[in-house]
Amino acid sequence: MGSFNESKKFAIFYLSFVVWMMLEVVSSSKFDELFQPTWAFDHFIHEGQQLKLKLDNFSGAGFQSKSKYMYGKVTVQIKLVEGDSAGTVTAFYMSSEGPTHNEFDFEFLGNTTGEPYIVQTNIYVNGEGNREQRLNLWFDPTKDFHKYSLHWTPRHVVFMVDETPIRRHMNLEHRGIPFPKDQAMGVYSSIWNADDWATQGGRVKTDWSHAPFIASYQGFEIDACECPEATATAADNMKRCSSGTERKYWWNEPTMSELSIHQSHQLKWVKANHLIYDYCTDTARFPTIPAECVHHRH
Repeated sequence: MGSFNESKKFAIFYLSFVVWMMLEVVSSSKFDELFQPTWAFDHFIHEGQQLKLKLDNFSGAGFQSKSKYMYGKVTVQIKLVEGDSAGTVTAFYMSSEGPTHNEFDFEFLGNTTGEPYIVQTNIYVNGEGNREQRLNLWFDPTKDFHKYSLHWTPRHVVFMVDETPIRRHMNLEHRGIPFPKDQAMGVYSSIWNADDWATQGGRVKTDWSHAPFIASYQGFEIDACECPEATATAADNMKRCSSGTERKYWWNEPTMSELSIHQSHQLKWVKANHLIYDYCTDTARFPTIPAECVHHRH
């Protein structure tokens, strides 16, 4: 009986250890523990656990993570600019550095009062973007905080809103199509004036009489593999952030390589009811269909 109990205790301990190794959460709800301002420090407003970024006719503002990461999930809760936000852009994204950088973008395009926000997503691979999709949200993102997440595994990149997938970009390297897999990425957010293109193609300009424009943040979470060594090579980072005999990461688990049936249905619903632009179907821009669009199962 004693040996059985000891075996049971060991099994529980081992299971707990494996779960802990699979989680490896670098997570916090406090801005200062994960991020730092990068420009216009005087346009930051701290109110308890909330952070507000201010845009006026002098400047916008931005922040970035203190570390870079490979694979995982990053989330922030944002309440977007209320009222007449035409000409403004609030962005939340991950990016590496250099001319061949990788990047995953959420860009929230402001609009005139009463008109819906447009969410634009884009993906850069080896320095090449032009993979925009645009959609209308199924709620008013200015009335409350909502969760926006980037979910990155060796198999795919998934953009999520309140845990609902709105876009999935698959790894199609087996078809000769590059995939962002070997560059550690920082996490960024900013608000700025982009009235040359953001609202109705630049036809509607920013009305500065409504300034300052405020984007509010809370719930900062990073569940990812931290790559603190600035001099580490891509191979070093890939080895560090891949599962092996000594550690298991959730982003390498088979169940994380695909959407669940429920998530697949959610993504189809978003595409059918809220997608308003997809570069894959823009034959004016791309007379030849981009290679990933031929094989992607959106």
